[in-house]
Amino acid sequence: MTKQVIICVDDEKTVLTSLKAELKAALGKKYLIELAEGGEDALELLEELLEDGYEIPLIISDYLMPDMKGDELLRRVHLLSPKTLKVMLTGQATIEAVGNAINYAKLYRYLTKPWQAEDLKLTVSEAIYSYLQDKKLAEKNEKLQQMNRELEELNRQQSALIAQLHANENRLMQFLEAMPVGVFVVDTTGKPCYINQKAKELLGKGTVSDARGDRLREVYQTYLAGGQELYPKERDPLLQALNGKTMTVDDMEVHQEARVVPIEVWGRPIYDESGQIAYAIVAFQDISDRKKSETERQQFIEELFKLNCDLEIALENELKLTDNASRFVPNEFLSFLGYESIAEVKLGDAVEQEMSILFSDIRNFTTLSERMTPEENFRFINSYLSRMEPAIIENNGFIDKYIGDAIMALFGGSADDAVKAAISMLNRLVEYNQHRMNSGYSPIQNGIGINTGSLMLGTVGGSYRMDSTVISDAVNLASRVESLTKNYGVCLLITHQTLSRLQNPADYHIRTIDTVKVKGKSEFITVYEVFDADDSPVREGKLATADLFEEALMLYNQQSFQAAAQRLTDCLRINPQDSVAQIYLQRARERF
Repeated sequence: MTKQVIICVDDEKTVLTSLKAELKAALGKKYLIELAEGGEDALELLEELLEDGYEIPLIISDYLMPDMKGDELLRRVHLLSPKTLKVMLTGQATIEAVGNAINYAKLYRYLTKPWQAEDLKLTVSEAIYSYLQDKKLAEKNEKLQQMNRELEELNRQQSALIAQLHANENRLMQFLEAMPVGVFVVDTTGKPCYINQKAKELLGKGTVSDARGDRLREVYQTYLAGGQELYPKERDPLLQALNGKTMTVDDMEVHQEARVVPIEVWGRPIYDESGQIAYAIVAFQDISDRKKSETERQQFIEELFKLNCDLEIALENELKLTDNASRFVPNEFLSFLGYESIAEVKLGDAVEQEMSILFSDIRNFTTLSERMTPEENFRFINSYLSRMEPAIIENNGFIDKYIGDAIMALFGGSADDAVKAAISMLNRLVEYNQHRMNSGYSPIQNGIGINTGSLMLGTVGGSYRMDSTVISDAVNLASRVESLTKNYGVCLLITHQTLSRLQNPADYHIRTIDTVKVKGKSEFITVYEVFDADDSPVREGKLATADLFEEALMLYNQQSFQAAAQRLTDCLRINPQDSVAQIYLQRARERF
């Protein structure tokens, strides 16, 4: 396993010593801590470590140093190791310097000097976690690229099969019309679907619209050879083909006005992809000169059935390829772009669309997965995702992507579809947890965030690899809202944009939670909890304390913390499991 190194840069040795001590206390022996007393030393150290095959997930640099400013150092570090996360100590840094670090070095965060030990620990832990998640995501992307290469090969094969299918269809029609034998096809009701030219000559007529089933013998005047008895239906190849039988007879005659034509008839059923009879076909020919036509007739019939089999196989393969392709690129995605087939997709095609975006994530999945083997992880994730997927599909949504244990789903109809899907997912999770506990496993929890807004839906990539995706600030906000569920101990949060687009918000159990500024956003947003899927006692408790909680929240926002604490205490007396009330009570007590 590649050893990972954290680099600390400062021109004061006491600062470096303190940083190293605090980082070792926070991270233990998992990471090497290397020190540099200036920018040039740090760059030399970085180049040596990279040449030796080390990973550098994080560099922490002072801003004001004699040989090189911190923002310039981090910019040059970014050129050498773009994946390394950068933290700058900003005791005397200007706003311009911080801006440079953000714009040119993708600064992860800055800390003021002197720093708070807990803030440093939290920042480093989050940075390491973010680095590892990015690394895992890159590995998953590589797997997805391989899958897409395989999908492209399937698409190529599908296109070739479709082209072959069309060629076969044209060839079959030309062949049937050119054949010196009659071809007669009926559907499952016995209604004629196709009669070739030779059949019209032998029968003395073409398609008769009201002829079907038993009446075919009378309409087309087919008799038992040598008499005036209609051909027995229990031996009629066409009627018996509709019952699933294949048979040949050579004792049938067609009585035309001026002559009697003895014919040999071959009949068989044609099945669809599900094994059900879809059509019956008969081929027949004049056998007055049997000996002369026997060899030619046999060749034509064999070719006819061979082409029919090829057609069935091509149709089955086309259906299989279409079904497999839809598992990688949802049909709904193609529909939004105006495509009917994945073969039509072109790089760069995009459309603007208002949609509701749902993010779902398992809580503490990293801890849970550490106790499982890779194979157990895959079985668990597939078991969980297969139970969540139907809730999305049944509510008119589709899954844009799986991100490990996380799900990103899109709803182009109404915001209600997204909220109902989330409630259904949480209800299904209750059933899944019961199954897990019955099997001796611990239950799991997940968080769901929903936002609604305008996004661009389309294809990105290059000439050898492209992918479907959605891009917008609305998508990022949905992800951030899902993360907030952890902060408040709730299962489902929605934004004001989603709430405002619900057809009838009174159909749900909703309450205001907070107005916050999420990571990466400059504006404040209001988030709301939808608690329809909570356990009955908790849900009823929240309903019973709705007015108290709303009043407490108003007092808290007016900075009447003592009065707010009293209302929150009353809420918890009625509903002790209300995690949001507990959080606000703790906040209020800390402020008076």
